[in-house]
Amino acid sequence: MSHGTYNQLWREANSTINDLLVQEVPAEPPKPEKDRLTVFQKLATLYIKYVQIFRKLESSYDQIVHPQKRRILRQVLDGTMGRLLEVKDEMVNLEFSEFHYFDDILSDLKLTPNDIEIPIPKYFLYERKKVLLDREQLLGKILSKMGPTVKDSDREAKKMSFEEAIRLVQIHERARQGRLRAKFMREIRLEEEREKLAAQRGAPTLDPDLAATRIQKIWKGFVQRKVTRREREEEMVFIGMVPGKEVKTKKITPQAFAEKTEADRHITQEENEVEYQQALVTIKEKIRQVEGPDIKETMQDQIRQWFIECRDATGKFPDYPDEEDGGSALLFKEKTPEEVEAELKAKEEDKGKKKGKKGKKSGKKSGKKKKGKKSGKKGKKGKKGDGDEEEEEPGWKMQESKFIPAVSEAHNNFESIWKNRDEAGNFQQKHDGVLIKEDKRVEVESEIRVQVDELMREELNNLKMALDRDKGKKGKKGKKSGKKKKKKGKKSGKKGKKGKKDKDLTADRTIESLYEEMVQQGVLVKCPQVWLKEYIGDYSYLGTTLRQADIEPMPSLSDVRQLVALYGILPLGSQVVHENIPQIKSLLLAGPRGVGKKMLMQAICTETGANLFDLTAENIAGKYPGKSGLSMLIHMVTKVAKQLQPSVVFIGDAEKTFVKKAPKGDKTDPKRLKKDLPKVLKGFKPEDRILLVGTSRSPFDSELKPFVKTYEKIVLIPRPDYASRFILWKHVIMAHGGILTNHLDISSLTKITDGYTQGHIVEAVKYILSERRISQLPKKPLGAVEFVSPLARIDPIYKEEEEAFKSWFGKTPLGKKRAKLAKGGDEEEDGGGGKKGKKGKKGKKGKKKKK
Repeated sequence: MSHGTYNQLWREANSTINDLLVQEVPAEPPKPEKDRLTVFQKLATLYIKYVQIFRKLESSYDQIVHPQKRRILRQVLDGTMGRLLEVKDEMVNLEFSEFHYFDDILSDLKLTPNDIEIPIPKYFLYERKKVLLDREQLLGKILSKMGPTVKDSDREAKKMSFEEAIRLVQIHERARQGRLRAKFMREIRLEEEREKLAAQRGAPTLDPDLAATRIQKIWKGFVQRKVTRREREEEMVFIGMVPGKEVKTKKITPQAFAEKTEADRHITQEENEVEYQQALVTIKEKIRQVEGPDIKETMQDQIRQWFIECRDATGKFPDYPDEEDGGSALLFKEKTPEEVEAELKAKEEDKGKKKGKKGKKSGKKSGKKKKGKKSGKKGKKGKKGDGDEEEEEPGWKMQESKFIPAVSEAHNNFESIWKNRDEAGNFQQKHDGVLIKEDKRVEVESEIRVQVDELMREELNNLKMALDRDKGKKGKKGKKSGKKKKKKGKKSGKKGKKGKKDKDLTADRTIESLYEEMVQQGVLVKCPQVWLKEYIGDYSYLGTTLRQADIEPMPSLSDVRQLVALYGILPLGSQVVHENIPQIKSLLLAGPRGVGKKMLMQAICTETGANLFDLTAENIAGKYPGKSGLSMLIHMVTKVAKQLQPSVVFIGDAEKTFVKKAPKGDKTDPKRLKKDLPKVLKGFKPEDRILLVGTSRSPFDSELKPFVKTYEKIVLIPRPDYASRFILWKHVIMAHGGILTNHLDISSLTKITDGYTQGHIVEAVKYILSERRISQLPKKPLGAVEFVSPLARIDPIYKEEEEAFKSWFGKTPLGKKRAKLAKGGDEEEDGGGGKKGKKGKKGKKGKKKKK
């Protein structure tokens, strides 16, 4: 697509943002909503619109090559991501459920489920490709030094049971007999052909001369036709009617051509960015050389004029503003000399009184500001002291957003600069020098102003000394400013001492050495490349209907995929988003065997380019023994993870860490991290892009309270439903070399595999589609019956196991709230809209304080 197409996408996204800003930032504060259904409809509509904006902005940012446009796009893209996560958090707090269904809203907006699929921004990996490449090379070197490692589990897996050995012998014996039979049948067929040829020899033969003439005729005709065809092709290529042989033989598909165009745009982005960075330096230097002297003279003339006006008005020369107050920039505001002089005198009086008694006038001015801050804090906390407003106006209110100001600023920049800008002459979409000049002129003026301030301070002191020489007055302000600077230095030194609290156990070691040691110990592992789009699953089309019938549906695989993108990938990929959203430190993926828990964890690492630390009990068994060894392991993991962000800390079979009773013969010590894991999570700060990911196939075996406290977000992964299995069978068969024909009844195959997971289906397809079977596909098409025998050897996931997961999730805090809401708890919390519980507690505290 062209540059105009992506610019048009940006315009459409901004027009939608303009409509949403009117709703998000109303002129008057909205009244609290009391109807929960109305609130959900409002939030769901907001969510869907932000997803649409996000999709348009992501594709635009990925392909727009203009360096200045990309900076504004990046700001609004990160802001939209953050706002999307904030709206999602509001919906979770309202419905007490991680999964939501928008069937009715999608039909009203005439959208499909694909339109609300969460995209993964490509800049997560593209802008860090050099770092990721260097890290991959370093990891490869370390692993090559170590050589191939064979685990005990792999050795045990090679052992064969007696039944499997008998089956293998039978297969080979049948193959031997089949080869002998094929050889015997081939000999019989050849013998029959010999007999037929012998019977035909008695027929009359053709004259040799006539036969030779006929052969020559056929051969010369074939050669001439071949030469004519070649000459015709050469002629068509020569006149430009047909592309050359090089282009013709490649057979470029539209998909490949689109991918090539996108890759070319990325190269153009890099070239334009380099030119833009060079232009920033050259244009700034040019402005300093050409316009710098005039700017300096103009500033000096203005400041001298201010000296004269102040002297004429007050009878003496004024005091020069300090650097802290902005220097001479303070003078060029729209104020009279008398006002400026009065402000400077007031500041001097305040400073003098603060040193001695902390006087009344300064106290009044600062007191007003402090009171404002206190009242603001009370407003954020819900006014604990007086709960009158909450009682008078109960209901749901949208929390204040941290991303709306950034989105609004980027939107205003687009409206003022790029919306109506004529770019007819900028076909290659390179940087705009006029905008650079406007920005750099301000920078040059501020730099020159500092130099001018130093010169004019000296000139003012000389004027004062010359004027007051007879009276014996001397300027004292240089000393005062010097003392202030010294005091500031002392304060900053004290702060630095307070900041050092944690002991660094590896202060004498570099990050590279720690990285290498963890790779050698198998704690830092290489993650296989798995993309989130490879997790196949369809949308749940009956979710809203079931909930209206008071039936809690199981989430679909599409919902699971979107939750992993929202909670795992987007916060880890963007530093701005991670620092400002409600922090998600840990994520638990719970579900039966074969539903793709580990695949989703690997997709998080792949999509964000994160390091993978494997702290599974089996992996760290026997490594770093004792308490000191465990503390060293945790310290090394957290230190390397913080230095090489983003990072994922993985714990497989997470329920074993909090198991009630560890098995007697288990040598892995699964409860080793039980006490230290919550402490590690507390040490994660908003600026640390680290995520703890746990997987569990039997979470009901663990202690509920510590398990749920450790993992903040729990994603329950069910068995695939009919729609997901139908798509999955098609995708897996084609991915493993199969061909879909009318002989293969996918619908029947989907129905009989109810209860089987994605892993079971992949295992059955791999077993059937061997190299020999793929080679026979043109003559012998695939049939649904072939997949029945390998599936019969696998135990499916029964409903009892799925019900056990549902009952366990019902015991979690979010599950209890959801159950209470379903039973009619919303009548008690009707005014709160899902958040009244928190506010109600604060209101009670306020009443107690009043008493």
